[in-house]
Amino acid sequence: SDGDPTGFYALVSVNGNRVPASVSHDGTALQVRSGTFTIKADGTCSTKTVFVPPSGTEATREVSATYAKEGSRLTMQWQGAGTTTGTMEGSTFTMDNEGMLFVYRK
Repeated sequence: SDGDPTGFYALVSVNGNRVPASVSHDGTALQVRSGTFTIKADGTCSTKTVFVPPSGTEATREVSATYAKEGSRLTMQWQGAGTTTGTMEGSTFTMDNEGMLFVYRK
């Protein structure tokens, strides 16, 4: 799993629930409809997540980060936000995002 992580990944589950998935974030229920995770060779990555908050209006959140790779682990420093870690296993990328487990597949 020390291979090249670069590529385009699609979100398949959040906290073990297949997407679209209903999740609770900071005590707020929302539905995650879809998501992507892109890892580039230049040390940057980005996510795009489509979700529906309690207001009922679909929203899209896009964020970018720089990453450091150590073995199968990626540590991401998000622009204007904190740090998260993820792991690569074959064509699957798993990331702990503020206590929610996002699983992406290439």
